[in-house]
Amino acid sequence: MASVLFKHIYKRYPGGVTAVSDFTLDIQDKEFVILVGPSGCGKTTTLRMIAGLEEITEGELFIDEKRINDVAPKDRDIAMVFQNYALYPHMSVFDNMAFGLKLRKVRKEEIKRRVEEAARILDITHLLDRKPKALSGGQKQRVALGRAIVREPKVFLLDEPLSNLDAKLRATMRTELTKLHQSLQTTFIYVTHDQVEAMTMASRIVVMKDGVIQQVDTPQNLYDYPCNIFVAGFIGTPQMNFIDCKLTKPKGQDDCFIEFNGISIKLPASKFEDSNLSEYIGKDVIAGLRPELLHDEPVYMEKFKDTIIEAKVDFTELMGAEIYLYLNIGGGEETLKGIISEGTNLIARVSSQSTAKAGDVIKIAVDTSRIHIFDKETAQVIVH
Repeated sequence: MASVLFKHIYKRYPGGVTAVSDFTLDIQDKEFVILVGPSGCGKTTTLRMIAGLEEITEGELFIDEKRINDVAPKDRDIAMVFQNYALYPHMSVFDNMAFGLKLRKVRKEEIKRRVEEAARILDITHLLDRKPKALSGGQKQRVALGRAIVREPKVFLLDEPLSNLDAKLRATMRTELTKLHQSLQTTFIYVTHDQVEAMTMASRIVVMKDGVIQQVDTPQNLYDYPCNIFVAGFIGTPQMNFIDCKLTKPKGQDDCFIEFNGISIKLPASKFEDSNLSEYIGKDVIAGLRPELLHDEPVYMEKFKDTIIEAKVDFTELMGAEIYLYLNIGGGEETLKGIISEGTNLIARVSSQSTAKAGDVIKIAVDTSRIHIFDKETAQVIVH
């Protein structure tokens, strides 16, 4: 068990390419930390620097308070699970799991004990005599995890271990990995581009973009309090709706509004308490609304009667327990220059009882209590 501390880590490649920039993070003992972000954001490079597979250009890395920049990979007491499993095809499952221990000259009895214990935890005892070619994708993944478990490392590193599995198996393995972390009580550092994996498994999530940490927080806090537009759009399915709008305060009124495409939506007075939002009155801003904050059920029409707007339904997606409505707001109207406006596209996540269908013009009640307002220039949040 170990903590992992990054102090101003940089990774630069020849030619001036900076893959990771000023990465500073303190991972506590037994945490399940997930690095998430789009392809090319530097998350796998960061993981490989922990493993010693990539050299650190600048900065310091500590495991269990010991500086490991110059420590050989085999001496770092970590175990890594790769995306492609990396199993030896000519070896049985038992030998694949035992291979690293044999190299370390661990006694045969101890190897047998560790392999059988790991196989029991992962429910692959019946597979120990098989070769990898006789295994399914999920079984191969369990073997790769087993090979890491038998090492009894201080830190587990997992590089997109579920990306090769089908959707149903991925969901099952997410649960299995969470249980595994709870039973092993070891530090897990996990890389994925799938924000659903991050939201469901992590104790903390590190959101990265272009090699830079954008925000580090618990899954719920990332969802509720994103620090900028990138984090807000990356976390959540479907993603947050963003509206280019102007913050206005009509003369003689106390209320403030966001205005776009001839539509006005009143903001709650609470948004102006303990924030500098009033400084943006008369300026262009970006409003962020989660799809679940747009309602078409009658019960919400009364509850949010001050923020009802009309929208045209472009198309719908039935997701079983809910429906996604793809809406167009303020479109089809002729502007002063004689151009037909395209409108603003939004997604609403509503009850499966909704009767809205493509082509309908419906009323939408907007819950503005959880609206986010972002600075248009810096993309940073002004108020949640």
